[in-house]
Amino acid sequence: MMEVTSKHKVIKPKQQDSANATSRRSIAPGKLVKRIAPYLGGLALLTGLKLSGVAQSLDLLLYDLVTTFRPAASGKTQPITIIGIGEDDIRAHGWPIDDGLFCKGIDQLSENGAVAIGFDIYRDQGVGPNQECLRERFRNNSRLISISNVASNIPAVPGTPPERHSYNDISVDDDNVIRRDLVHVAGQDEATVAFPLRIVEVGTGDKKLRQQLEAGSINDAWLTANSGGYYHETDAGLGMQRLLLFREPGSFRSYSLSALLKGDIPQKDIQSHMVLIGSTAPSLKDLFEIPHSRFSKGEVHMKMPGVEVHALRVATLLDRKKGILVHGFLMPGWGNLLLVLFSGGMGLWLGEAFLTLRRSVIVVATSVVALSTALMALLINYIWIGSVMPVAGLTVMAGTAWLRRGAASQQHQKEVQRLLGQATSPAVADQLWQQRDQLLKDGRFEGRQLPVTVLFTDTANFTTVSEHFQPAELMDWLNRGMASCVPAVTTRGGMINKFTGDGMLAVFGAPLSDDPKADARAAIEAVSEIQSGLVKLNEQLAKEGAPANRMRIGIHSGVVLAGSMGSSERLEYAIIGDTVNCASRLESFEKSRHVGVLRVLVSSTTRELLGDELNNSLHWDEWGEIQVKGREEPLLVAELKMDNAPEVQRANPHQ
Repeated sequence: MMEVTSKHKVIKPKQQDSANATSRRSIAPGKLVKRIAPYLGGLALLTGLKLSGVAQSLDLLLYDLVTTFRPAASGKTQPITIIGIGEDDIRAHGWPIDDGLFCKGIDQLSENGAVAIGFDIYRDQGVGPNQECLRERFRNNSRLISISNVASNIPAVPGTPPERHSYNDISVDDDNVIRRDLVHVAGQDEATVAFPLRIVEVGTGDKKLRQQLEAGSINDAWLTANSGGYYHETDAGLGMQRLLLFREPGSFRSYSLSALLKGDIPQKDIQSHMVLIGSTAPSLKDLFEIPHSRFSKGEVHMKMPGVEVHALRVATLLDRKKGILVHGFLMPGWGNLLLVLFSGGMGLWLGEAFLTLRRSVIVVATSVVALSTALMALLINYIWIGSVMPVAGLTVMAGTAWLRRGAASQQHQKEVQRLLGQATSPAVADQLWQQRDQLLKDGRFEGRQLPVTVLFTDTANFTTVSEHFQPAELMDWLNRGMASCVPAVTTRGGMINKFTGDGMLAVFGAPLSDDPKADARAAIEAVSEIQSGLVKLNEQLAKEGAPANRMRIGIHSGVVLAGSMGSSERLEYAIIGDTVNCASRLESFEKSRHVGVLRVLVSSTTRELLGDELNNSLHWDEWGEIQVKGREEPLLVAELKMDNAPEVQRANPHQ
């Protein structure tokens, strides 16, 4: 609030005694519950978002989106070749494929220099008359790896030595999408090794990688039940799992079984390559959804064959051996929790810290966009942090603060209006409430001398107009006119001090003011809006055949005595002094000199506060000095002609 210059005496508020201050600041339990209820509701909403799995589902969807559109390397850069059993192979050779055909294909791969042959087909029970042929290959071919399945209790091809056994179990999330790579489970016997790891061991002749995994000496972004965007995903914490590093789908060298049997595969795509044999035919249902499946645009829903999933896993292990693996980072569960707490606290602070709700909303929205962008950028760079809960925490807790502020603002406005006895804007009411310790004493506004601008209105020819209406109709006609006046005042920080029958007394600068010059300008802008409102109203009244609503306004600036007046039974905020009297006299001066919808007389005191630039831009009709009743000194007065009043602005100078 501005300090009045030394030429005006100021009645300063007395220091509140500690007993009054303590009683005023004490909060009843019921009020405390109401105050924190929005916060508790926000916490409950966030908890529900987490526990229901919605947050994880959205985080996984975001992960899938980034994985799908993030540039990926081609599988052709790896020494990996896939032999797929497609629908054409099934039509040509039937299903299940005879073991003798697999013997022939395996022999061709061995003769052409394949360093490892991963057989991703269950053959614990042989097919056809040449079953022993296939079993013999698995017993004696040191490059041939058989699979088992731990979850389904399917054993490997009989006779396969333990050092070429492997399990092909794949980690699948609850939404049936493959995102995780089960690299290894430590502490198992020689026969229990993941299919991709066994292929790499056989193909390179090096078991050092498994030894390091067993010793726990390999640092990687290993998954836990709560890391990244997962929440209580128990399976993610089993064994040594990492996020599957996707290549461009369908980019590995791939040939059909028929092409292999016919010898149509170039030797360069077999020699020194790790070859995986597996089903690719949709009818065999060895297909899995991957992150790309959610955003595929083809007519057929994209799914990846299990053999290609294993090829991806093999490629990741080869990158690790070369030292070029992208490890990335997964935020641990405790880190995600801290980030949610921080973002929620930040949202709460941003929701409460700013004086105006509009500015708070802008800052929070900007913060949400910045946080979302940052988390997205990190994910693109293989740094996965749970994104939904921090963003939701920031947004929800800011929303709870806005909700609390809205409820408090209404309560404050009611309380302030009770003390003032008239209408004021929510923003002014909030400011008054924030400064109540300085402004109030014993529940009342202390008397103060304040520099203000007073605006007095009256309805022209009211007695004549009243003859045309019944009482209820007359009141409605008056209220429609006041509806043009009240918001024009309150939206600019002004206050309706009282209604005077067919007029009103409005004041700018009491009980709070930023600047007397701003108060004077606000009064002039309010007049412009009143003029516009009356013009529109009178157009409607003319259509109804009712008399036009015309007004006179007097505006004067000066010092008033302001404060609470009355008793506990009836209390109002009084504005007293020569300034009020002058504004009233200007309004009623020579009522017959009134042309148009609105006549506005403004004193020279107010015009001086407007400044030269604004004064010169307005159209004034000089009335000269006039003598008003109850005042010895004359007033220098001009009429503001409404043809070029300042553009209507809704901005509140106190915001």
